[in-house]
Amino acid sequence: VFQTLLIPLVIADEPSRLVLEGGTHNMLAPPFDFIAKSFLPIVNRMGPTVTARLVRPGFYPRGGGRIEVDITPAPLRPIDCLQRGAPLARSALAMFAAIPPGVADREIATAKKLLSDWPEEAFAVRELPESQGPGNILLLEAAFEQVTEVVSGFGKLGVSAERVAQTAAGRMAGYLASDAFAGPYLADQLLLPFAIAGGGRFTTVKPSQHSLTAAAVIERFLERRCIFTQQPSGTHLVEVR
Repeated sequence: VFQTLLIPLVIADEPSRLVLEGGTHNMLAPPFDFIAKSFLPIVNRMGPTVTARLVRPGFYPRGGGRIEVDITPAPLRPIDCLQRGAPLARSALAMFAAIPPGVADREIATAKKLLSDWPEEAFAVRELPESQGPGNILLLEAAFEQVTEVVSGFGKLGVSAERVAQTAAGRMAGYLASDAFAGPYLADQLLLPFAIAGGGRFTTVKPSQHSLTAAAVIERFLERRCIFTQQPSGTHLVEVR
């Protein structure tokens, strides 16, 4: 819902405010943490000012979460996002509500083993009120001067806590091993605002099928081309024209 409303509102004539209630952490959509820390800082760099606040988390399907967003519109301008800059911080947070706490503890223990060069203080567990669950998410964050990569793993029936952490840590390790600006999910989200802005460039890891599909839809409806070119380092340069 948020992404559907955001682009029209950032180029509207007047400021606006959104209040969204439901599942702020939902395995079928980017969690709030990704929106606030990875995506919106890039949108703000393009001209508008968008501020998002998490009033309370809520796990799908029960929901109960609340997000408030203030939007000051401005024309989107093309930008280049080619370098992520020096590393600033790392963090791993396992949040849970209305499930046994051992699940989150096991996720963090596994993440520590796989991200062994991260400092001990980077790892934490947070229990939410039972009314905000049941649910569980592992959030891995790597902050750089120009961008923050957020990788999430959701607990679900039939998947062990160790597997959730292994998958998330593997995705984060893949991003850190590259020199790309955007991870695969941020790349998905940047294509449309860059197209609306009329152009721009960013580097990313191997494009997902979702990104390639989005690029095809953008070309069909907006007559903007999204060109993916693999670089010698293995990253991909994305040019929106």
